[in-house]
Amino acid sequence: MKRFHISISTADYDASVADYSNRLGQAPDVEIKGRYARWRTELLNFTVSCKPGQPGGTVRHIGFEDDGEVAFREVLDVNDIVWEYFSQSVQEQEVKEKFGDGL
Repeated sequence: MKRFHISISTADYDASVADYSNRLGQAPDVEIKGRYARWRTELLNFTVSCKPGQPGGTVRHIGFEDDGEVAFREVLDVNDIVWEYFSQSVQEQEVKEKFGDGL
């Protein structure tokens, strides 16, 4: 299965989780309080992250979650936007490496 992925930054983590949970009709399936949340729907893999010094409301990257991906990879498109490609298990490993084992 393939899901479109979009990741944005936020300056207000709690407000973002509440807003996007309402918009997507579900709570995040992965959450590291105050830092990272991920919602997986049938078609979408949507994440928000909150890091000191990171401006809120910006697109961090886009891409695809794809069961056929065996490793994490990223490429730049013609507009210098980062596209990430990964499987669910690869994404979960990356989250653990970046945010700790709080899953």
